[in-house]
Amino acid sequence: GELGRGAMGVVYRAQDPAIGRTVAVKTIRIGQFNDEREIQHVQERMMREAQAAGILSHNNIVTIYDIQHENGTAFIFMEYVDGDTLEKILLADTPIDKQLILSILKQAAEALDYAHQRGIVHRDVKPANVLLLDGDPVLIDFGIAHLTDDVRLTSVGLVMGTPGYLAPEIIEGGQVTPATDWWGWAASLAYAASGRPPFGRGAMDAVLARVSRGEPDLDGVDPRLAPLLHAALSTRAGERPHRDEVVRALEVYAHGGDVTDVIRVRPAAPQTQVLTAGSTARLPVPAPAQGTPTPAPPPPASRTPGPPRPQTVLLYTPDEPSDRPSAN
Repeated sequence: GELGRGAMGVVYRAQDPAIGRTVAVKTIRIGQFNDEREIQHVQERMMREAQAAGILSHNNIVTIYDIQHENGTAFIFMEYVDGDTLEKILLADTPIDKQLILSILKQAAEALDYAHQRGIVHRDVKPANVLLLDGDPVLIDFGIAHLTDDVRLTSVGLVMGTPGYLAPEIIEGGQVTPATDWWGWAASLAYAASGRPPFGRGAMDAVLARVSRGEPDLDGVDPRLAPLLHAALSTRAGERPHRDEVVRALEVYAHGGDVTDVIRVRPAAPQTQVLTAGSTARLPVPAPAQGTPTPAPPPPASRTPGPPRPQTVLLYTPDEPSDRPSAN
């Protein structure tokens, strides 16, 4: 049975005939973007990434069992988690207990640190990739963010992800590090703490621009917690707190303290303002003296055009349900 559908493929619930185990099968269409040689390269890279993600054995990370290819489609077999996503729960009208939110995000932070210590970066941390099972978070799509990123690398200017949860370095084609995951983690926590996406909704270009400028909307977030989010949502990866600071700050906050007791205070980025420009006054040019020839204007400077900048295309369909291996 179908569980979810997204821009890259479909997630199914299936039965493993060998041992009778229920699994989730995620399909990723790779043939539509590349020629035969590129497809083979992507398949080989996907196999390596799936094997790397398969070493992760953690209660808060979904397990990947196997990966296969057929006719330009990858089939990823993973643990089936019968739970709703954090995104779906946040969109519901039922309020969520603050301590539960803190517990969910603290466990997610520990799972990210576990993966980082083994050289795996998620790259796509967001509420839609956090399933809740009996109140505990289970991160999904570990490694799959690497797999789809390979498609991006073979298609010039193609970016995979959800606006508002793509770290600035991903948007700008920079280096992806564990700090990238802490940015996505902080964006998810900001959503849970305020009830709305930290970089707003609306036109994709506007959301990405706010991300690139480092202008999160944290209105409604507890002032004792906001400094942690401002620090973790920095556009500079080196300024973001590391795992120990994140977890200790959450513990201090949960016990009524201020996160600034743990992390370095970082001022909020000023909001971009549009200035109204007045008319430009032109000074009078004196007339040349009698008999003085008027000099000819200089020829326009020649410039060798540089290579065109690649256009960023975000493969994202906001009206589609989240791509997740869970029950509806």
